Amino acid sequence: MCDACPQLSVRSAKARDLARRLARRENRSIADIVERALELYETKEAGREPANAFYARLSYSCGADVDLEFVTKESRRSHAGPKI
Repeated sequence: MCDACPQLSVRSAKARDLARRLARRENRSIADIVERALELYETKEAGREPANAFYARLSYSCGADVDLEFVTKESRRSHAGPKI
């Protein structure tokens, strides 16, 4: 690491050991593991849900399964090209 790079101090031995184990297992840096974990935590705590969970909930609450790929393809029209 460089001297100018920001660093995160982790005082929990359990968190540090877990981050090291995951980094070794995933063949990633400890910083990458911590960043990914914090991003997932932020998403969860911010109340945003993953798209697949949202559509599953929407399908369940509306009682209809919406095939977005079909709807998108159905509304597409091919372009005839420029008139010369």
